[in-house]
Amino acid sequence: MQDIHEILKKYWKYDSFRKQQEDIIRNVLSGKDTLALLPTGGGKSICFQVPAMAMDGLCLVISPLVALMKDQVEHLHAIGIEAYALYSGMSKREVDRIVDNCSFGSGKFLYVSPERLETPVFKERLKKMRISLIAVDEAHCISQWGYDFRPPYLRIAAIRSLFPDVPVIALTATATEKVCADICAKLEFTDHTIYRSSFARDNITFIVRENEDKEGKLLEILRKTQGSGIVYVRNRRNTREIADFLNRHHIPADYYHAGLDQLLRHKKQENWIQNKVRIMVCTNAFGMGIDKPDVRVVVHLQLPESLEALYQEAGRAGRDGKRSYAALLYHALDVRQLFKQPEIQFPEPAFIKNVYRQLGNYFQLAIGAGAGETFDFDIGDFCVRFSLRPLETQHALRILEQDDHIYISDALNRSSTIYIPVDKETLYRYQIENKSMDPLIKMLLRLLPGIFDQHMSFREKELAFHLAVSDERVLEMLHFLDTQGIVEYAPVSHKPKLTFLHPRADDAALSLNIQRLDILRKAHIERLEAVKQYVTNDGSCRMQNLLAYFNEVSEPCGNCDICLEKNKLGLSDAEYKKIYQWLEGQISTGKYTPETLLRDTLPARKEKVLEVISFLADNGRILNTKDNILKWEK
Repeated sequence: MQDIHEILKKYWKYDSFRKQQEDIIRNVLSGKDTLALLPTGGGKSICFQVPAMAMDGLCLVISPLVALMKDQVEHLHAIGIEAYALYSGMSKREVDRIVDNCSFGSGKFLYVSPERLETPVFKERLKKMRISLIAVDEAHCISQWGYDFRPPYLRIAAIRSLFPDVPVIALTATATEKVCADICAKLEFTDHTIYRSSFARDNITFIVRENEDKEGKLLEILRKTQGSGIVYVRNRRNTREIADFLNRHHIPADYYHAGLDQLLRHKKQENWIQNKVRIMVCTNAFGMGIDKPDVRVVVHLQLPESLEALYQEAGRAGRDGKRSYAALLYHALDVRQLFKQPEIQFPEPAFIKNVYRQLGNYFQLAIGAGAGETFDFDIGDFCVRFSLRPLETQHALRILEQDDHIYISDALNRSSTIYIPVDKETLYRYQIENKSMDPLIKMLLRLLPGIFDQHMSFREKELAFHLAVSDERVLEMLHFLDTQGIVEYAPVSHKPKLTFLHPRADDAALSLNIQRLDILRKAHIERLEAVKQYVTNDGSCRMQNLLAYFNEVSEPCGNCDICLEKNKLGLSDAEYKKIYQWLEGQISTGKYTPETLLRDTLPARKEKVLEVISFLADNGRILNTKDNILKWEK
């Protein structure tokens, strides 16, 4: 077994591990199951990649996101480690070649989605692989109490019977005590260790502002802070609108969402990473796997659906340890709209069944047909054709996925790939005998030096440019070479793919787990309540509030907006709470003007009470009505 410090230095160029990383790695190498809770930017991937490099055999990595898989595989290739990823949309030949490579000893890491583990063919071929470690990334997805529950994660434990002596490491950045217990139970941990790194981020100042003019406040924040930043919004249209708004006000910005072409997304991301663009306005599709250390500010322009999401996205600021800011802007209407989400995200069973019925009609499947069949799926066209509400339809499809009726891949993340399966001597003979194909083959060899070893991503347009021919001619030549067996060419797919996991059922036979839906709905509402409490809290420290949600006890941080304001007041935490509770009791139960309130027996000196009243008024907790009566805003 190789020394883990030598491995760290050789491949990652680090002289030492971060806090807890070495303990986690040694626990894995001892053969014990491990749950590692490390905050965003805490170096989770090192915790399974280093021990996998120290062990003989292949590390099977289970991850829910294609983009994250691809990012990690590309990074491993860049540091000289052989790794592969399997995801929906790949050609059968491409999948076969990767599985063969992993079965016969080539490669140290194989990334797969949890859905892939459920296919009988893959499970059979998995038995032939020499698996040394199983890593479950984003492990909170296994828990029904988690904010991103995915049912296929529940069946990961089934593969443990194939490799009874192989340890499992589960990793996540965000999990409550309840979710941690669920992860350990669902993965069938017995002799295991849980490692928790503190969720505290001392260098991030958390700020919440209630403001009707959120765009104006955003400008103020970005003008006051220097350096790179991220602005999170809830929908794709807003990304472009806010980016345009910032550019009009001379703040260089771009926008990003999952609906953009992959090459365009990559270009935008690189421009931002290289600081050619200061601010990226985006949906939550942006940020996963991006390790940009110098992000100085993250702003949420709408309320997130959970504190897990808020913490994870805010945690992309200040990874270099320098002072950074995480701001959340909202107004009262945002809170009301937040609690309308459960109605949209958990539609009525009749609506879900109608969506399923129309899927069968859309793909022209008869009752009892379609099991295992995969189709390109245009959700926009589907909704228009059957007059379905897009948002509710999207969530109905998610529920049908969770109940194992269908699977929808995010194949839009793919690019075209090509591979040369023949040896160099055969290829040379082919070039001599087929002069018209020779320029294209030579260009492929020049642009893609690894084309004999694995399927390489490439752009047909770039190929056409170098050959000075039309895009159509390049496509024609590539398809011809593919039919000749000289290349394996898989064109890009810009549409997700929908797979029917079982024969199409009629409405009466379609089973929906109503009890599970009710559990998920209640858990969702609990998370929304936690978000509401965070933004409209009783004046307690923001970081303390966040840490308490993750079952961590802490002292006030001294850095958040609440702590900084209270420091200005010259009040201790105990004094502030005492005055706050007194004010809440008085104003909520009686009709007071500022003058009559101060005539009562006060819990502290009048000056201190006035300062707290002023602070709460500035933060929207105390309102003054037209007849000068104080009102407590809940």
